[in-house]
This record gives sequence, structure tokens and C-alpha cells, in this order.
Amino acid sequence: MYLEHYGLDRSPFKITPDTSLFYKGNKRGAALEALKYAITSGEGIIKVVGEVGSGKTMLCRMLEIELPEHVEIGYIANPSLSPENILHVIAFELKLNITNESSKLEVMQELQTYLLEKHTQNKQIVIFVEEAQSMPIETLEEIRLLSNLETNENKLLQMVLFGQPELDEKLRTPCIRQLKERITHSFYLDPFPGKDIYEYLNYRMRVVGYTGPDIFSKNISNRIEKKSEGLTRRINILADKALLAAYSEGDHGVKSKHINLAAKDSDFDHGYNWKPVILSAVVVAMIVFSVWIGTLIPEMKKQKVEAGIEEEIITQKAAIEKTKQVERITQALVSNPEESRKEINQVDVIARQIALTKDWLNKVEGEAFTIQLVLLDAWAKYKVENFIKKSSKNLDLNRVYVYQATIRGRKVYSILYNEYSDRQAAVEQLRKLPEALTKNGPYLRTVKGIRADIRKSESTASAN
Repeated sequence: MYLEHYGLDRSPFKITPDTSLFYKGNKRGAALEALKYAITSGEGIIKVVGEVGSGKTMLCRMLEIELPEHVEIGYIANPSLSPENILHVIAFELKLNITNESSKLEVMQELQTYLLEKHTQNKQIVIFVEEAQSMPIETLEEIRLLSNLETNENKLLQMVLFGQPELDEKLRTPCIRQLKERITHSFYLDPFPGKDIYEYLNYRMRVVGYTGPDIFSKNISNRIEKKSEGLTRRINILADKALLAAYSEGDHGVKSKHINLAAKDSDFDHGYNWKPVILSAVVVAMIVFSVWIGTLIPEMKKQKVEAGIEEEIITQKAAIEKTKQVERITQALVSNPEESRKEINQVDVIARQIALTKDWLNKVEGEAFTIQLVLLDAWAKYKVENFIKKSSKNLDLNRVYVYQATIRGRKVYSILYNEYSDRQAAVEQLRKLPEALTKNGPYLRTVKGIRADIRKSESTASAN
């Protein structure tokens, strides 16, 4: 929304890692070079530890780009695997000729044969494991055993464990001390100090096309440090929301009030909470007041209940009216898409498409395909609405579907397009999408997989 206002080519502060925006400051560039050396040297197990949102995934993506061609990479994104499954997952990732029914011994023999063959071709195999702190101790021990695969001079398989500080705590467990001894290189991603935040923010702005004076001052960067605790993901969230707040007020530079608004909206505001103190004082005052004028309390309660009932009735009426409006617009989309677009700004865009999606999911076959256009964070509803409105220029809104899911603790909206009976038809449509939609990296999904996402998210929500 603010890109044109600041003269930007694209968003500078996306949460998803964008390697073109990699910042080498705060030792990130040095860590990348050290990791490249550690991997290519082929010795032992490597460990990278950092807090949530400190930039571990970005380093993963950069390594995939910058490691030499002779290094082949496997990637394990779901570390919550049993010792029996970890071998199969690695084998599948390396595209070995095995099945789910293959025994552990068969998989190990196939893996060793593959690694020896790659070694004779001067190839090196490395496996990246994300969120390694979630890996069971027994599975970590299985990884140690895999590190025994070697020739007289070289390791055949190398592992890089990316995890949160809990990984270090787990490695201190006596029963896996042998694994800890196999870790030859350890890296820790420190939070960003204010000075580096200042350089990081303005560096990203310049990369995406900004040419004016610095948007983020040193004082503002120090404020962002306090609100974000120096974590890059939080820095990006605060910067993005602050730019939006400044744009909405017609400002060019980011001010303290914009950072405060962004922190409050993101629940990153760590200032002292006076509400409990004020609430306690109010309660004490009410008690004293009730003792002093006890006869007025019953009447006050009666009035409060009546007011509450009246407010509840008004709220329910508004909710019913909004639901009816959503249903009416949804039905209009099916019968007369062109006419219904005129009402696009008069109703909750997301709610309308979700209602359409529920109706579609109740009818469509599970084996059908669709195209996932984009995943957007649930907190950024304005981005979701803006994407849907812009998509209406190129796509039939009657075939734009939206559902909410939780992926590794991150609440998102998934925006889909159309329904296809077979993969080939979906692939052909994917190739024909306009450039404005392909830049988000759309890919194919099955309806069966989408239903599984929704069920899993609902199950997680009910458990919490």
C-alpha cells in the first residue's frame, strides 16, 4: 500500500526470507562465510542457534544459493520424527529408490551405496535440519550414528542443525553427550543492536528502490531495538507497520508514534503495564464507595445489567446484519460476478471469500487440484484484502478461495484460485497467470491437502 508513496519496487520488510535483501552486518555475512567453510571442509556436525526470528532460515536460503555446485543439499523441515522415520525421510529427500515398506537395514544400505557413489564423483551431501530443538533425543542419537558413515579420509554425510536455544539445553543431556562431541562448529546468531538496526533498515529500503533521505533515524532504530529485542522478524514487522502508519498520515519519515502504534498492534510493547495497578485502585475505591453508600449499589447493578443487555442486543443485530450481507454478496458473486464487484468495499472482503470457500469445499472432490496464489500473515488483514481486490482485475472472484490455517505456530490466510480435475490442467493455468501473481511463487495444492490443513488448525485451536 505504501510502495508508491516511498518509490519502492517491492516490499522491503517481508517476513518470508528474500535472499536479495540479505544484510551482511551484525556478523551475518561473517557467519555465512564461516558456515560455507565449515560445510565444504566436510568435518563433523554443525550447529546454528538463535532465538525465534533471528534469521536462521535466511542463512539456510543463502547457503542453498552460495554453496559450490559439488555440494548437494537435503532439507528436513519437520524434525519431529521418530528414529525409525528419520532414515526414510533423508532417503526420500535424496530421491533414493525406497518405499515406506523398506526396512531400516535396506534404507541404510541404499543410503550408504548412494553416498559412496557421490563421493567417487567428488560430490558432497549435506542435510539441513530446521527447528532441530524439536527433534526427539532418540532421533538426535540416530543422527550421530549417521555421522559414522565415512571413508578413510572423509565423512560421507554432513548435518547442519538449525535450532532455538532449547537445542543447546537438549544437547547437555548426558545420554547424548557423544553427539555433542561430534559438533565441530557452533554458531550463535546475536540479536541486532540499535546501530545495526539503523543500517539494516535503510539498507533494505535502498535495495528495493528508495532514493531519498533515510526514512529510519538512529533514534527510531534504537526505539525499534527495544520493542523488537533485536530479532530480525520483529524488526521487519515493526518497520512494515510503521511505514504503513506514516503513509496513512501522509508523513514521509517514520516517527516514534508510528513505532509505538506498530508495537502495540503487534503486541511487542514491553513497557510497564499500569492497568493492573489502576484496576486495583478502582476496585478499592468501589469497595469504599459501596460501604459509604451501600443503598445505591442494587440500583446501580440493575442499571448496569439493563445497559449490558441492550448493548448485547445491538451487537447481535449488527452481527446478524453483517452475516446476511456476506451471504448476499457471496450469492451475488455466483449469479452475477460483475454486478457484485461494485459492492466489494461495502462488506468484509475476507469474510465474503471465506464463506464462498466453505461452500466450495463442501462440494469439490478431494482429488481435485487448485493453485495456491499466496500465504499472508493473519495479522496483516489489510494485505489480504488488498491482494483480493487487486486479483479481481485479472481473476474471477467467484473462483478466488480463502481459508485460515496455522503453520508451525504462524496464523496465515491461504488464497487459492480455481478448481482443476487433473494436474496438467492446473499446470497450464499456472503458466498463464499474470506476472503480478507469479512473483509470489504460486504452486499447486490438492483439495485433500487443504482440508487436512483446516482440520489440523481447528484441532490446534480447540486444544489451546
